[in-house]
Amino acid sequence: MAKKHTGQCACGAVKFEFETDPTFIADCYCKDCQKAGGGAMATFFAIPESDFTLLSGTPKAFHYTAQSGNGLDRNFCPECGARLFTSNLAGFPKTVFVTIGSLDNSDGIAPILEMFTKRRLKWTQHLDVPQFTDMPG
Repeated sequence: MAKKHTGQCACGAVKFEFETDPTFIADCYCKDCQKAGGGAMATFFAIPESDFTLLSGTPKAFHYTAQSGNGLDRNFCPECGARLFTSNLAGFPKTVFVTIGSLDNSDGIAPILEMFTKRRLKWTQHLDVPQFTDMPG
């Protein structure tokens, strides 16, 4: 039986699913997220690794050390290049961070906080959610 939430890359080669309703949903303005996504920020949420099921395709992982000093893998489709999820984040074991844009249906999933706002581009407007200049503590 299919899980509650599904997602995929732009070309459909990589597909995944999970059951957990996202709760920690963040807009992140750090330079790592800006460079990885090519935009003003990234919106992602955390789910347990045990609930994340890859249905098709083989994502390519790019491992690097973020400005925080933690290593992580940014996973993307090797065919279309769409960024999908982050795994193996040293500071958050057994957690997968899914990009909101990779979901097939993101209705009802909205950021509950914005972080690394000290890196926010001056022309962007903040949401009416808690604001953190760095990582929330």
